[in-house]
Amino acid sequence: MNYRRLGKTDLMVSEIGFGGEWMERHTAEECMAVMDKAEECGINILDCWMSEPNVRTSLGLALAGRRERWIIQGHIGSTWQNGQYVRTRDLERCKAAFEDLLSRLQTDYIDLGMIHFVDTEADWDGAFGTPFIDYVKELKAKGTIRHIGMSTHNPEMAKRAAESGIVEMILFSVNPAFDMLPPTDNIDSYFADEYSADLGGIDPQRTELYKLCERLDVGITVMKPYAGGRLFDEQRSPFGVALTPVQCIHYCLTRPAVASVLAGYDTPEHVEQAAAYETASDEEKDYATVLARAPKHTFGQGECTYCGHCRPCPVDIDIAMVNKYYDLATMQQSVPDTVRAHYQALEHHADECIGCKSCESRCPFGVKIAERMAKTARLFD
Repeated sequence: MNYRRLGKTDLMVSEIGFGGEWMERHTAEECMAVMDKAEECGINILDCWMSEPNVRTSLGLALAGRRERWIIQGHIGSTWQNGQYVRTRDLERCKAAFEDLLSRLQTDYIDLGMIHFVDTEADWDGAFGTPFIDYVKELKAKGTIRHIGMSTHNPEMAKRAAESGIVEMILFSVNPAFDMLPPTDNIDSYFADEYSADLGGIDPQRTELYKLCERLDVGITVMKPYAGGRLFDEQRSPFGVALTPVQCIHYCLTRPAVASVLAGYDTPEHVEQAAAYETASDEEKDYATVLARAPKHTFGQGECTYCGHCRPCPVDIDIAMVNKYYDLATMQQSVPDTVRAHYQALEHHADECIGCKSCESRCPFGVKIAERMAKTARLFD
């Protein structure tokens, strides 16, 4: 298992994580089996947003004796009322639900205290414009939560969080289907039966979000990497082709700022399917060729998705990384010192490009790489 730094939290999280939602429909013994397999595979990050008491208890039993080996994302604002989940900012209910989470998980702290589900302006105002945020800050001051995070499906709210100076990391829904859609405060639109035929690639606001988080060192953990399993079925996929778990995971991990992909599991076999990413070949990881040739929707044409198809370069330039630093640099009026330093630390630079364009013949999305190398060399000169 490979591990990545989760932005400014400095936590080292496994590339493949454990999204606990599906455990709601399983017994404590089945939950234990999935947890055992996850730990065996090197997974060390768990998300528990669910307020249902039994699943919290089952996860707590599965964590017993190994809490210190796990990084837990626990949500503040997810409550259980009259036998059902309710999202709220009511302080008394939030406090009771969070204390319940600590108790049932058998822990006295949560690594990542997540401000739960902020998708609309009203959600933002309720979370950041009321005593709710004071409670979250108080939890951090006491060490009950180690870092403040936020979960959202809306890139506009995610961008606001990244720029807030309060939120240290974001749980965000990422997959190639969702990335085509413009910002929305209605999550149901992500699961529509059909997407508009005029969608032509990654929505620029989502692209900007990933670059912004990278620049501000706000790490991203990923939810919905498989779009609820929709991407595994060519009949339901908006691209008209099926992807594999490994391809979906690779797409997410090639987005700037993404540290871990929190897949949902029903069985230990599902864990193995996700963890297979770590030993998969480049061909098995290849989402780019599949999406570029998909019968529905043009995906990413002319835009670098950092997929790595351009390799190998005859002068060993890491083209994907050079393109990423170029994109990060051009977000600002002048090149940020941190971006310049990361670029200069590369073993080979854009000014070494010999213009052979062999990389362009391999790029599934038609990026004019030689032209971008020339622009990058001028930008960082």
